[in-house]
Amino acid sequence: MVGKKSDKVSRSKPSVATPKLLSGGNPQIAKGYGDTPVQAYIAAMPGWKSAVGGRIDRLIEGVVPGVRKAVKWNSPFYGMEDDIWFLSLHCFTKYIKVTFLNGASLQPLPPGTSKHPKVRYLDIREDTFDEAQFVEWVRQASVLPGEKM
Repeated sequence: MVGKKSDKVSRSKPSVATPKLLSGGNPQIAKGYGDTPVQAYIAAMPGWKSAVGGRIDRLIEGVVPGVRKAVKWNSPFYGMEDDIWFLSLHCFTKYIKVTFLNGASLQPLPPGTSKHPKVRYLDIREDTFDEAQFVEWVRQASVLPGEKM
């Protein structure tokens, strides 16, 4: 019949959109709590950063059993309870920036300074990740008071 619409329904799976990379290569991931949005962020990290991001995530889980996770402001956050965070990650063109939200209390101090007196940064570049020192900083940071965000 002319003009009759087909009764066929497409059974193909909808395509999963690749997350947009913002300036500097940071993945744009919707806000969410738990492991799922954090794993989506890690999977969307460009190039070598995805493997290192996965390693960072596994190290934090190993040091801090029961760690809470969320993606807020297109960055993964880690804490001891929802909305109280001790660490976050952010991708830049040539490195991953780890933010220790109470990093001024860590020993030794992480190398990156901040305008905020409590915050310290660690920039992880390709092939420059000192896992042993990172694990020690995570251990220390996880028992300090976190930041409510």
